[in-house]
Amino acid sequence: MGDILNLRAAKKAASRAKARAQGGENAAKFGRSKAQKLAQKTQADKARAAIDAHRRETP
Repeated sequence: MGDILNLRAAKKAASRAKARAQGGENAAKFGRSKAQKLAQKTQADKARAAIDAHRRETP
């Protein structure tokens, strides 16, 4: 005979494995490193400052 198996625990383990696999796929697809996020933020701030510097003031 086979081993005794707790079905609730098996369902939870399968669910966790599926969630971990999905998370790995999402990280590969959408994930960025902290350095990449910081570089993009710095670039956006610099561009915003350049636009603000060239803006005309309305009286």
